[in-house]
Amino acid sequence: MIDKIKAAFVCFGEVNTPREIINKKCNDAVKELEKIDFDIISNDIVSDDPEGRQAQKAIENISKKNYNLIIFCIAGWIPSRAVITVADMFSHKPMILWGLAGYYENGVLKTTADQAGTSALRKVFEDMKYTFKYIYESPGKPPKLEEIKKFAMAAKTAALMRQSKIGMMGYKDMNLYGTLYDGVSLRSKIGVEIEHFEMLEIKQLLEKLETREIMEVMDSIKKAWKFEGKVSDNTLRTGVEFYLALKQKIISRKYEAVSLIDVDGMKKLLGFPPAMIFMLLADNLGVCTIPENDVPGSVTQLITKYLTGQIGAYMEFYEFMEDRVLAGVPDFVPGEVVDGPIKVLPTKFGDLNEGLLNVSKVKTGNVTLCRLVSTGDRYSMHIVTGRAVQPGKWEEIGWTPPAPQLPSLEIFLDRPVEEFAQNVMSQHYIISYGNNLDLYRDYCQIASINIIS
Repeated sequence: MIDKIKAAFVCFGEVNTPREIINKKCNDAVKELEKIDFDIISNDIVSDDPEGRQAQKAIENISKKNYNLIIFCIAGWIPSRAVITVADMFSHKPMILWGLAGYYENGVLKTTADQAGTSALRKVFEDMKYTFKYIYESPGKPPKLEEIKKFAMAAKTAALMRQSKIGMMGYKDMNLYGTLYDGVSLRSKIGVEIEHFEMLEIKQLLEKLETREIMEVMDSIKKAWKFEGKVSDNTLRTGVEFYLALKQKIISRKYEAVSLIDVDGMKKLLGFPPAMIFMLLADNLGVCTIPENDVPGSVTQLITKYLTGQIGAYMEFYEFMEDRVLAGVPDFVPGEVVDGPIKVLPTKFGDLNEGLLNVSKVKTGNVTLCRLVSTGDRYSMHIVTGRAVQPGKWEEIGWTPPAPQLPSLEIFLDRPVEEFAQNVMSQHYIISYGNNLDLYRDYCQIASINIIS
């Protein structure tokens, strides 16, 4: 993520504690946050002055600013009233209750009783139903900046989701049930807006494209992709035209993610499997892409993108084995997750028209799989971590012989396959690299989403 995390920062210290000590601890804390890409809205230190003027001044300052979360930094003992006076004015915002620590001087621990302040506040924050994370420091240890940043990224993600739109060409591909959604609860709970548009609109935009722009994109993919067979210029041109038409729609409506009606639309009505269109959208525009009008999958991708900065590729399950799962895709993967060159193959599946299939190798390593789901207006996220390796030889029956090796991974889950299978929520899950469980947990806490892990 390029933009910094905007955070309001209020530091507290008791009125009788030497002010120079509190000042130094608070200033040092701000400097540490700025090192990890925080844009800090700083305030004067708040103490427990009898008139409450310092707390009121902080409230007035924060109220005028835009930010993703508030950090209440406890630099020493502070009567709870001073903190709650400020916190309760912003109870709708995500918060961090951050207790600083003492320090050693000539072998002696010097403390301002930071954790006396936070331990008096933690349960109060909880009882007042604040959405917060409690982080405390220990003397002589480096600050827990990664924990702070994870929660802050989750707060930023929650804010971004309320500003985001997903474009959906068509509706309910193949009459699937697991790809459906309730627009009102999704807007209310998660914040994202789903906009549907018709395939006809894209066909109309396609007819107005300039040849020069089409040829430029065709030339670029001929250089960037490794073709595993002869591909006609007509096939390439058709894919590029749809990509450019969709690009216009995406940019004009500011979509951060997009899905297309696949089997019942692009393939059945237009005779063009859309794999290469998805590849171009993901790699050239950086938007999240998933087939088959999968709204929950698309929303999960967007959450993943904002949390991790990754593209959030989709994968679907082919086999559950005793000690691992086989996950792959029958169409495309974004270039970000490809290990080596992007390889494409002209081929067809069953009675469908021939199209370009991505047959690239997928990166391996530690991964996190997740999917957002809902039952009525109650939202949950199924999250599991594991280790992905290159799969053994396998093929999906139905492809024109010789059957291609689809982009895929064998994933050794960090929990029994049986346990995962009994909770599986869809054929489509979103993959990110690394163990991102804490990021998802923090986001789900802020967004009031139940976690299934």
